[in-house]
Amino acid sequence: MITDLGTPEAVLATVRRIAGEVAAAHADDVDTAARFPSESIGELREERLLSALVPESLGGAGMPFETIAHACFELGRRCGATGLIFAMHQIQVATIVRHLDDAPWFESYLRDLSSEQRLLASATSEVGTGGDMGRSIAAVTVDDGGSCSFEKRAPTVSYGAHADDILTTLRRSPDAEPGDQVIALTHASQMSLEPTSTWNPLGMRGTCSPGYVITARFAAEQVLPTPFARVSAETMVPAAHILWSHVWLGIATDAFDRARGYVKGLAKQRPDTRPPAALRLSQLMSELSLLRAGVESGLRDFVEVSNGDREQLATMASALRFNNLKVAASEQAPRLCQGAMSICGIAGYMNGTPYSIGRHLRDSMSASLMVANERIHDTNASLLLIAKDVT
Repeated sequence: MITDLGTPEAVLATVRRIAGEVAAAHADDVDTAARFPSESIGELREERLLSALVPESLGGAGMPFETIAHACFELGRRCGATGLIFAMHQIQVATIVRHLDDAPWFESYLRDLSSEQRLLASATSEVGTGGDMGRSIAAVTVDDGGSCSFEKRAPTVSYGAHADDILTTLRRSPDAEPGDQVIALTHASQMSLEPTSTWNPLGMRGTCSPGYVITARFAAEQVLPTPFARVSAETMVPAAHILWSHVWLGIATDAFDRARGYVKGLAKQRPDTRPPAALRLSQLMSELSLLRAGVESGLRDFVEVSNGDREQLATMASALRFNNLKVAASEQAPRLCQGAMSICGIAGYMNGTPYSIGRHLRDSMSASLMVANERIHDTNASLLLIAKDVT
């Protein structure tokens, strides 16, 4: 089925269908087998949703960022791995769309992404940098003929083996400082990915994110002209924190819905008595409402600034704003899932019941590790000491 994606409402209706009919149907098997959610990603590709954020002039649907965020929520609500893969893909698309800077090669790439529904991954972390995305060891090397190459040891590359293309952070040149970074886009046909680890994690098992040594040879025009420091501050970091948070909100929402279904089942058994768990359900709803409000507030702030002076996103106050969103959402989501499990009791703890919450809890626990909260707090601590205004 190919749907007309002319409006945000049509996009979200299609996403809800894929989430409910496809992603949810395969979510447990994706989790158990730690396999790529090929069915749901295939359906998103079939419906041309991988280019939803690409401008219409370049062949995409030209959807606003808010629509993408809400789509991440809907997918995360049914399958955390599908939601996170979609979110990570759209973060990379947003990076290119917002930083084209009249780069013809990247404009052509977006047309190809739209027509071929190419899946885009990223390799931003690197062994030896201590998890600091703002530093690189690997560098762009240019040979005598003008061709570029690199070799990078990445501890994780989410769905790297399934991606058509990868955005990779690198030093601008072999003699550049670690923080003088650019980002290069290479096709699968231009790369070699040598696995350095296996993938058998606690949660988010369907993201298929082992480590690789990535080697690539490519043309110089495949390096985005905009310095990575600007790309990171204005788009990649805030967009990641917002879209990830929508996925985590989706996971927590489904956990709450399962707990509510369980309590309603108890109430039907004894209609003359309110189950004691109903009080805990109400308390859990309050916590979920706080998470939802925080996530939606972050989205509104990002969109408002993006529609105005986008350079404000590079300020210390903005960095703190979106760092705090990530930390808060990543800590609240697993607490909500654990609260839902305590309401459902053994029915939530066991796999294979309508109220199972084990997958939700394990998936949400990965949130604090995606750019470790310890590192974010370390960054925030430094910013708080030097920033003049953080509100």
